[in-house]
Amino acid sequence: MNKQVISTNKAPAAIGPYSQAIKVNNLVFISGQIPIVPATGEILQGDIRIQTRQVLENVKNIVETAGSSLENVVKTTIFMKDLNDYTAINDVYKEFFSEKPPARAAVQAARLPRDVGVEIEAIAFIA
Repeated sequence: MNKQVISTNKAPAAIGPYSQAIKVNNLVFISGQIPIVPATGEILQGDIRIQTRQVLENVKNIVETAGSSLENVVKTTIFMKDLNDYTAINDVYKEFFSEKPPARAAVQAARLPRDVGVEIEAIAFIA
């Protein structure tokens, strides 16, 4: 097994002892992303749609750095602070995964890192 750390400055640096992503063979495991703006390291303020868009841009940039694309994402997990945001998060999510969306779980979490409204992790394959 060949385990490779994936890292890019187009997504936020890890804020703990973990990697942005790990590539094993033709799979990429993307750590949970929160709405941090990579250039500043600051949490993007705004409603849940704005936060979700930033999170998915971060996921996209990591997936692309690993040599894949959003079309090759096979599984995501969405953690949200408030399940009432489900519809708004879905609205943005559909912009990024319009055709053949990945398998997914979505759960309400008691508290997310840095008290954000949404966090998303993903698994993708490299074609």
